[in-house]
Amino acid sequence: MVRNVDYKCWLNFAQMGGHPAAKRYRDQLDSICVLGDGPISRTVKEELGRGLSELTGKDSFAVHAEPQAETSVIAAVDYLENGGLLDEGYIVRAAKAGDKVQVVISSPSERGLLYGTFAFLRQLQAGRGLEKIDILENPKNELRMLNHWDNFDGSIERGYAGRSIFYNRNELVDDLGRIQDYARLLASLGINSIAINNVNVHYLETTFIEERLDLVKTLADIFRPYGIKLFLSINYASPMQLAGLETADPLDPDVQQWWIDQTAKVYEQIPDLGGFLVKADSENRPGPFTYGRNHADGANMLGRALKPFGGILIWRCFVYDCQQDWRDYETDRARAAYDHFYPLDGEFDDNVILQIKNGPMDFQVREPVSPLFGKLERTNQILELQITQEYTGQQRHLCYLVPQWKEILEFDTFAKGPGSTVDKILAGAIFEQSHSGITAVVNVGRDGNWTGHTLAQANLYGYGRLAWDPSLSAEQITDEWVVATFGHNEKVKHTVSKMLLRSWEIYENYTTPLGIGWMCNPGHHYGPSVDGYEYSKWGTYHRADHQAL
Repeated sequence: MVRNVDYKCWLNFAQMGGHPAAKRYRDQLDSICVLGDGPISRTVKEELGRGLSELTGKDSFAVHAEPQAETSVIAAVDYLENGGLLDEGYIVRAAKAGDKVQVVISSPSERGLLYGTFAFLRQLQAGRGLEKIDILENPKNELRMLNHWDNFDGSIERGYAGRSIFYNRNELVDDLGRIQDYARLLASLGINSIAINNVNVHYLETTFIEERLDLVKTLADIFRPYGIKLFLSINYASPMQLAGLETADPLDPDVQQWWIDQTAKVYEQIPDLGGFLVKADSENRPGPFTYGRNHADGANMLGRALKPFGGILIWRCFVYDCQQDWRDYETDRARAAYDHFYPLDGEFDDNVILQIKNGPMDFQVREPVSPLFGKLERTNQILELQITQEYTGQQRHLCYLVPQWKEILEFDTFAKGPGSTVDKILAGAIFEQSHSGITAVVNVGRDGNWTGHTLAQANLYGYGRLAWDPSLSAEQITDEWVVATFGHNEKVKHTVSKMLLRSWEIYENYTTPLGIGWMCNPGHHYGPSVDGYEYSKWGTYHRADHQAL
């Protein structure tokens, strides 16, 4: 396929073109030195060379094996004093070197070195003077993840940008280079984990943990040099589907042993797998309820199979009665996740994480924050957002979601008094957690511009930047993205930024105003319909009549 400008997204460094800073960089930068020969260090060397060449218009840069006084950019693990850095944090610091400026990128880890490299290139995209660069950053969230709802046949559940970039007709796609380009995009935002298949696991995806491990290994090999770990969505009933067991009861010894054995086989092939992601007892998916067990029983059984390998079990809290009679006023879908999981607080193992949707319903254009945030005091938890625009225009409409996500992250739960905001809970600053962070259902597909229309790329970029640092303002993120994508034309920057920042409110006003959710067509969720779900089985009712809502 043709790799056009839209395809490069925010890594379109050549947009600097005629900017005055580009000439300065051309005069100031002529050589690089990257210490280390691990796979991520090699990526750092490639990204520095490629980025600086495009930014300056130079064909190539001298590569020094060891730092020299005249080396323009030095990137190395622990090259500078730590200065309070976490494992994935970084320092990017400029200093005068004779009549030139020398930039040093340093981190405790190769992964942090990669993030620091992209942060440096982002500074250059913004036109910042080399001598003014002095950054020390740590990621606010440990887990910064994306969920793909891609199916092995190449279709995508809630996909609005073409077919899967991973799969086609129950095989990997031929264009593995595109997957590598995607890994570059994610690494530039600091994304460190990715679930590669739909949480609604079909039979053929179930085989990813058995006879199709070769496919998973190929994907892991592509993402590994960019610091990204793979997670597999698994079917809770796999012991029955794959091994012919009569049960998937989490307390059955044979079931437990099957998961222990199968997990060991997976890690033998992919020793750095992040772990498993599970949707259970939800929307007709199998789970522990079938056997009279609770979610802690089911999650801990899988977590214990993963624990010897350092793996994590992520368990979605999207659990509710999807067979509700619309006349049943007692069953309240908005309470469901809270009712199921709050009583289990403290019963989940330390390598189990609960994945909680931002609201109590289902990614509506406006919802209250899930009541689980602020109430789970002894349980690992991550926030789940939806980048793909299921209820927000399906990437046919412009609906920039960063302002919505900012409202969610800044919501004060008062769990431990004022200031107990959702972003601090996710960062592990309110309650002690072994693991925490943020994830989102992604919006990419095989369209030439990745996201259906170019402006929808801003949602993916904005998510990545907020996952790294939730304190960034919507305005700062927007300006960054517009400049990195379209260049420094002030009229373009002003116009596109204004369109983006106003779009969420505009979209809400012409679809589901006043926060009244679910007024959309059933099934595909596109287009306003006041009574679309009002008498369905899904438990999503505004119960409006001539008297009240």
